[in-house]
Amino acid sequence: MSAIVDLESHLYRNGTRIINFFLHLSEEEQRKRFLDRIDKPEKNWKSSLADIEERKYWKQYMQAYEACLSATSTKKAPWYVVPADDKKNARLIISQIILDTFKSLKMRYPEMDAKRQQELLSIRQWLMKEGLGYN
Repeated sequence: MSAIVDLESHLYRNGTRIINFFLHLSEEEQRKRFLDRIDKPEKNWKSSLADIEERKYWKQYMQAYEACLSATSTKKAPWYVVPADDKKNARLIISQIILDTFKSLKMRYPEMDAKRQQELLSIRQWLMKEGLGYN
């Protein structure tokens, strides 16, 4: 888990912003979705006996997820646990977090100074000499 934190710290230092999402599905909702996969032929391909076998370890998985998220969530790369039983609501929550993150970046177009304008003019002149026809 420390390798995850190290990697995310490296990425952050180099300008990448990371948002981690854990879509938390209740055990009952997972059961309903598994039944739905069996009942709808177009979803049969998603069904696997291995999924049912793994349900026996639900509590252990929840403990492992909690330990992992606790160990790897940082201010630079936070984890958001999103309730996912209601897909539309989960998508709205995630969308809002992404939007809030974008807003916090305070992005803007770079301002053009005289030096940059001169550089662009020079590039334009070079391209015109090459006969590329940019006007």
